[in-house]
Amino acid sequence: MPMRMKTLATIGRRFMGTILPLAVLVLVAGRAHAAGGEIVPAFGITKPVDGGDAKMSGNLALRGHPLPMLMTEIGAGYRTESRFDNQLQVRQWPITASLYLSPPNSIVYGGAGVGWYHSTFDYEESTGLPDETKQQFGVHLGGGFQVPLGEKAGLDLNGRYVMLRDQQSHLIPEKFNPDFWTTQLGLSFKF
Repeated sequence: MPMRMKTLATIGRRFMGTILPLAVLVLVAGRAHAAGGEIVPAFGITKPVDGGDAKMSGNLALRGHPLPMLMTEIGAGYRTESRFDNQLQVRQWPITASLYLSPPNSIVYGGAGVGWYHSTFDYEESTGLPDETKQQFGVHLGGGFQVPLGEKAGLDLNGRYVMLRDQQSHLIPEKFNPDFWTTQLGLSFKF
């Protein structure tokens, strides 16, 4: 198979592996809207697993409850991190879809999901390296709890561990582990 065809096949597989699960969750969340949903703006802390400083992050999620024990979530966020003694700044805009188990009349939930991570790598000017932007697919495990603040609102505390493929770097070492932890506190507004 010519190189161009292999590249197109790889792009097609990645596209279907990312877009198809997201589309299914969007449809499920749309059906869940009729049964009641919620919007959850949240702020928190994110930290790379292999060291580095904790940084602030933000997220906006739309949740639905298609079945009594099932919660779906589609979210968009923003996070940053520094690497290699601040020679590299990573800015990331994740778009995620999650499926959580949430027992009836319980405040806890837990589950997993997938995401598309649009990442910008800003190298310190003194390195002489050009900035670059990449997209990658990732998976996450997470959970949390929601404390009701009335019929239409709640306090939501959640955490997740995000797993991504090792990243190539123009700095030494030439690879780094981009996995990270995130913990966020938000308010859920039911509609």
